[in-house]
Formats: sequence, structure tokens, C-alpha cells
Amino acid sequence: MAVEPESFRDQFVSLFQSAVDQVVRSTTPSTTLASRPGANNALVNAAATIASLKSQGESALPDVAPDEVAQDAWTCAKMGFALMEARARGDAAGADSIENDLRFNVCDPAWIKVIESYMQYFGPDGKRASIPYRRAAAIGPVTVPLKAGATVALIADWGTGTDVAVDLLKQAALQNPDVVIHLGDIYYSGTPQECDANFRNIVDSVLSRSTKDVPVYTLSGNHDMYSGGAGYYGLIDTLNDHARLQPASFFCLRNDDWQFIALDTGLHDYNPFDGTEVLTFIEQDEEDWIVERIAEFSGKTILLSHHQLFSALSQIGPLQTGGKLVAHNPKLLASFQRFAQAAKQPVSAWFWGHEHNLSIYQPYLGLNRGRCIGHGAVPVIVDGPENAPDTRIVNPPALQNVLLKEADKIYMHGFTIIRLGQGAQSGQASAEYYESSDGTTPMFTETL
Repeated sequence: MAVEPESFRDQFVSLFQSAVDQVVRSTTPSTTLASRPGANNALVNAAATIASLKSQGESALPDVAPDEVAQDAWTCAKMGFALMEARARGDAAGADSIENDLRFNVCDPAWIKVIESYMQYFGPDGKRASIPYRRAAAIGPVTVPLKAGATVALIADWGTGTDVAVDLLKQAALQNPDVVIHLGDIYYSGTPQECDANFRNIVDSVLSRSTKDVPVYTLSGNHDMYSGGAGYYGLIDTLNDHARLQPASFFCLRNDDWQFIALDTGLHDYNPFDGTEVLTFIEQDEEDWIVERIAEFSGKTILLSHHQLFSALSQIGPLQTGGKLVAHNPKLLASFQRFAQAAKQPVSAWFWGHEHNLSIYQPYLGLNRGRCIGHGAVPVIVDGPENAPDTRIVNPPALQNVLLKEADKIYMHGFTIIRLGQGAQSGQASAEYYESSDGTTPMFTETL
């Protein structure tokens, strides 16, 4: 199994990793569904090291390769990164010079073609290209039909294109879901090539969609938007037939008793390492659209998003006085309070990802069930920082004692199955949480 390279919450380095991924795929095509090259590839390893250094603020990359990075791969990756930087800032002379060096070096000449193609993902100011976000007025009060008694599979942070992702979906498929909903993030930056290789090809094959009727929906995560949504919007337009088409990055799946409403929290997440931009939010007209869908519905509502409403583990927003942190996103909380006020019944649950772990929270800020299920396919080291409570958070939400198992110092991955009742039980539902070690027996079950 390939060693998965690290990914980063940084638009530029994620696009760089996407470019490297495409160069490697073009020269060493995969014969399996898990087609994403791993860190055992020298160029992918070099690119991940560069991405790590740059995301930490390093201004100049050394000429000598760091330990455990091959020198030739380091030189090529470094030149590729410099070429992308030069093109992004409009330095034509500098870019031409780097291209000449690449042509007469040991590097694959595919670099130049790939870098040029990736310039479409940058606007005229060298920043991320404009996202073709769809306004609420353009889609109208449309809802997507959901059959009574449906079994709904939820996965998050899953679009890695790795063996882990393929295996996890195979486990989820054992539950015979009627619908699959992905809560966002197709790595590294949601390019069209990545959306096909890391998402479409896998769901179509594993779910046997050529013969089975299993609609699939996917939310907007930050990684999906790092390419300006170039792959994402084409993906949602073609995943399902017209009757079950996902109309936008936000949507509503509904039967007579239950509705799933997806929020687009990825649109405004540029780089969460910048505390002034970590407070993502949804557009006002999108919020109004969701309020209308909730107010007109007499049944129960489940909310879905990529980003978290609150957390006991991760920073949300800039540091407060004394170096403290608030536990919630105040912008999303204001939206949730509007949703709750409009609802004829309390919001049953809100599922999100973004953090790559499983967090089952006790009631907090008026939400009875806040659930982070971002442990889809990104590896999390047991002793790493992602699963440790952040002691700077003031009055954090309390976690229930639902813990993932460990294997080789990595936490298990997992998915969630929502089973909606039907007939006399149509107003009831359950949520079952599964680990990748056993896709047949839930580790935890609750009533929604």
C-alpha cells in the first residue's frame, strides 16, 4: 500500500501538489482504482516536503535536498514550484528562464506543459481563480427526492484516491446505501483530473453504478475550491441523472418526514492558517434559501457541511485576549440560530468533516447532536496534534466517550449510516458509526 503524502490547507501548495500528481500519473499510470501516487514516489515525496516548508512560511528552499528526499527529485520539484510561482506573479522572463533550465535538466519535460495548464486556476492578480458559485435565485426552491425509509451513507474528507479510500467505500457499500453523501475535500485541490480519478471513477466502480441506482452527492470543501471549483462543478453536474441532479454546492434531499440540507462552507475558506480568514461562512442568499426550505417543511432536518460549527480540538477564528480561543464559529452559529428559529421541529443533527477525526459531541449551543466525521481517508497519527484537545479553547464542547481504534499508530477511518424509518416509524431514524476494521458491525449507534 502506497504511503500517503501529507496535504495542506494552503491553496498554492495544494495546486502545486496537484500538478506533481498529474506529472507522475502521466508517466506511471496506475492499473488500480487507487490511482493517486504515494510518497514512495520520489517526486511526490519531494513535492510534499516543499509544500510543508512553504506552508510553514519558508521563503527560500535549499538547493541540497533534505534528508530522505532524492536530490534529482528535489531539484525538479523545486524548479517546478519556482516556475509556478513565476507564472502566478506574472514574471514572464523568470518563468522562461526556468523553463529553459527544465528542458536541459534531468526533469520530465511534462512539467512545463502541466504548469502552463495550471495557470487557469489563478486569476489576474496571481490568486485563486474566481469560483463559479451558483446563486440561490438561479436554482429556485428545488428539492431532490429522497425515498421513504432510505439508507444514507455519509463520508467526509474521503477523496484521496488511495487504497484507504477505496477500501472504506467498499465497507460502506456493504450496508447497501440508497444514497451516498460526501461532506467534501477531493485532494489535493479538486482539479478536473482529481475529481475523476479520486472520486468519480471510484464511486462508479465500487458502487457498481452502471447497474445499480445509487445517487451520489458531494459538498464543497476547502480543497475542492483551491482550484476555483474547476473540477467540482463539472462533477456535480454529471454524477446523477436529471431527476436527482445536485443543483448547486448547497442542496436539499427530502421525503415526507426527513430532509438533509447541505451548506456550502468551502466557498470562503482560502487558507485556515491565516486566523483572519478561518471564520468561513455561507452566502446571505444561500442562508435565506435554507431558511425557506426549513420553514416550509413540517418534518425533521439534518444539516450537512464540510466545516465545523464548533470544536474541542481545533482552532476556530483568531486568538482572543490572553491567547484564548472561542470554541465555535460565530458566523455559522448565527446561521444555525436562524435555522433553528425557522424549524417546526428541533434540528436533529449536524454532521461535518474538515477535522480528520471522529468527534461525538454532547449537546452544545442549542444543537443536540453535533458530529464530526472527518475520519474518511486522511491518515491521523495517534500521537499527533489533531486528536488532542486544544487547551486554549474557552468552554469547549464536551465529547462523548466514543473512541476510534488504532492500527500501526494510525487511527481507524470510518463512515456513518443514517437509516430513516418508514410506515408507522417514518418519523424516526438512527445513525450508525462504522470503523474501517469492520463495515458490518457499528461501533456506536444513536437515535436521531
